Amino acid sequence: MTEIVLGEGDSVDWALRVFRRKIQRSGILKDLRKGRFYTKPSLAKRLKLAAAKRRRRRNHRNS
Repeated sequence: MTEIVLGEGDSVDWALRVFRRKIQRSGILKDLRKGRFYTKPSLAKRLKLAAAKRRRRRNHRNS
């Protein structure tokens, strides 16, 4: 579970920024969005292959 402990001088804006960053890095929102609707196994496989292809292209371009 992601949590933020506020100190005496910490602002709420700072805490929200840190909290959002921690949630994004942990992948909680990504998992929630992924499980929102049922995805057929064939579509899941196709999406996974497309993501791998994008990753490969990006890595090849950067090296």
